Amino acid sequence: MTDAPSQAAVRLARDILTELDLEEVLQRALAAAREVTGARYAALGVLDADGRRLARFLTLGIDEETKERIGPPPTGHGVLGKLISKPEPLRLDDIGAHPHSYGFPMPHPPMVTFLGVPIFVGSRAFGNLYLTDKEGGAAFTEADEEATVLLAEFAGLAIEHADRFTAADRARRDLQRNVEALDATVAISRTLAAQTDLGTILDLVAKRGRALVAATSLVIELTTGEELEVAAVAGEASGELVGARLPVAGTVAQRALETHRSQRIEEAVNHGRFRAAGLGSLGLAAEAGLVVPLILRGRAYGALVALDRLEDGPRFTERDEELLAAFATSAATALATARSFDAGRRRERLAASEAERARWARELHDGTLQGLAALRLGFAAIERAGDLEGAAALATDAGAEAEREIEALRSLVTDLRPPILEGRGLGAAIELLAEHARRSGVAVEADVRLGDPAAGTELRFDPELEIAGYRIVQEAVSNALRHAGAARIRIVAVIDDEREDTLSLSVRDDGRGFDPDQSTGGFGLAGMRERIGLLGGSLRISSGPGEGTEVRASLPTEAQPGSGRDDVEGLSGRGRSAA
Repeated sequence: MTDAPSQAAVRLARDILTELDLEEVLQRALAAAREVTGARYAALGVLDADGRRLARFLTLGIDEETKERIGPPPTGHGVLGKLISKPEPLRLDDIGAHPHSYGFPMPHPPMVTFLGVPIFVGSRAFGNLYLTDKEGGAAFTEADEEATVLLAEFAGLAIEHADRFTAADRARRDLQRNVEALDATVAISRTLAAQTDLGTILDLVAKRGRALVAATSLVIELTTGEELEVAAVAGEASGELVGARLPVAGTVAQRALETHRSQRIEEAVNHGRFRAAGLGSLGLAAEAGLVVPLILRGRAYGALVALDRLEDGPRFTERDEELLAAFATSAATALATARSFDAGRRRERLAASEAERARWARELHDGTLQGLAALRLGFAAIERAGDLEGAAALATDAGAEAEREIEALRSLVTDLRPPILEGRGLGAAIELLAEHARRSGVAVEADVRLGDPAAGTELRFDPELEIAGYRIVQEAVSNALRHAGAARIRIVAVIDDEREDTLSLSVRDDGRGFDPDQSTGGFGLAGMRERIGLLGGSLRISSGPGEGTEVRASLPTEAQPGSGRDDVEGLSGRGRSAA
């Protein structure tokens, strides 16, 4: 060596002090001690929390194959134990001659000279540097000892520095994780305000929950009676699992739901449950995981299942468990709200459907059935007629009545599903609807511009959009005729002048009007809102007692996910084409 041992120690120590990673500090200190003393073999032993045994043993100079043959690393017996019980420098010309020497196992390379120096971090003994077999077979010198002691002091400072940096970095990451947890909770809260679709909420919960704890996969299991249904997945878990069902009995989720506490999959009993009765039986493999119950006000909705931590895993930390449990509370609130809204919408649809059936029943009873009864009486009168002339007159009347009822039935069928809607499109169907309304004695003006009349083209839209547009206009016209006592109705169906991807519909009447803030007891407006919401459109109703009513709807003809307004959020938009 060209430098004196102490000078070399200072030079190498500066390099160690620049490192902030603890593992790298230990490796550099080990290499520096070997270099500064010219030792063939070097080792660094790290003490356990009690400071009585070696918890780790790092080496240089012995290849991996030899280390495998030697077996488990030492824990601090013999000469190594001497430095643990009495942490001060120890220099030996022949390690085997020391009274505490245990000797070496057979595969171990022979070692003669020895130098051991303790490493302190503050006043705490951290571990020891062990050096053997100085180059050339010479004994370690006092200068070697001084240089190694100096190096150990610098290493202690570097270890303390790295420990503090690691603690600060850990605190920073914990803070970041807390912020992420808050962001995830805020995202769920925003979803509650702007989204009520259960599938969308489940997807968001799965993705945010997985990111929150850095899981390889996250699965949402929802309870359905005595079963668990895989409702959403995020990460490496296959999307084909969605919809799969398992009995609740015998699963880790059952345990979590019964105890209202998170469960760890790596625990022996839970690991068996996971493989035999849980997601493991569906082909998912995991070494560790968290199963967190989704419970709100005592009601169990299911569980979040996070599998195999990506960073420093596969086990999740206690902090991960706390974060996911807090997140699960917000997730359960979102699920409960979405389910409640969905149930309300189903009840509303059923009520609207029943009201519609009742209306058609009244139409058939009050009109068609009474007409057919009158027709039957007419035929009976023909049978009783005593002269051919009288019978002929009655037959003529019966034929006219039959024709009227046929026309009435045809009108009902057309209202239910007008063939012209499928054949020629929305514009033609609205024109026909206006024509039928005129037969009621009401003045109906129709401004329908959904094509190029000169070119003989008619804009065609997605079938769902055409049906929705027709039903909205039909319902508004029906309300004007049946309930508002209107004398004039104006229908407009055009492509918006400013937004060519928007279909604008409006129906205005001069009827008695109503207060839009008051319930009307019917389901027509609810049906409009639902249709418009499902297509991502918007609805505006202007009315007042004695002021008439205007219903205006805007429906996107292109994809407009999440753009629905007027108390129903829509997810799907539709396209158009020229026919």
